[in-house]
Amino acid sequence: MLDTVYKISGAAAALAIAAIAGSILVQLACRFAGVTFDATELAGFFMATATFLGLAHTFKSGGHVRITLTFDRLKGRPRRIIEVFNCLVAGSAVLFLSCYLIDLVGMSYEYHDISPGLLAVPFWIPQLMVSSGVVIFAIAILDELILILCGRRPSYDSTLSSDETPED
Repeated sequence: MLDTVYKISGAAAALAIAAIAGSILVQLACRFAGVTFDATELAGFFMATATFLGLAHTFKSGGHVRITLTFDRLKGRPRRIIEVFNCLVAGSAVLFLSCYLIDLVGMSYEYHDISPGLLAVPFWIPQLMVSSGVVIFAIAILDELILILCGRRPSYDSTLSSDETPED
């Protein structure tokens, strides 16, 4: 079920990237029609949405940049300990960030905070997308931590073959 959530989040990120292109095309069409439309702000909101909603899917598929020069040389228990430590540190940091972002969404909604551009978008809308992406990312990290603690191979580790576990 969680893998489906990660895929949906990744698909939503892809839609946000398409929305960036769409908003810029609308701005170009409006410019030729002599109408004022500023897509810069919308494109920024869609970029933030794409970035944060794509985190979990990218993490689970092994797309994040990892420094593995020393790590790839480890096998068995030492490698598993490092994996658990990494997930604990990353999970803690991302959980802290998600709590902060959820609070920020609530404050923006409560104070009716709006963007300063021509469109005057309520800030809680793009902030909700960003915080949703961070929460899903936190869940993905904790999901990996549980898999590793159960002795399974991390889904993001492309250096292990499909039948190899960190204990091998």
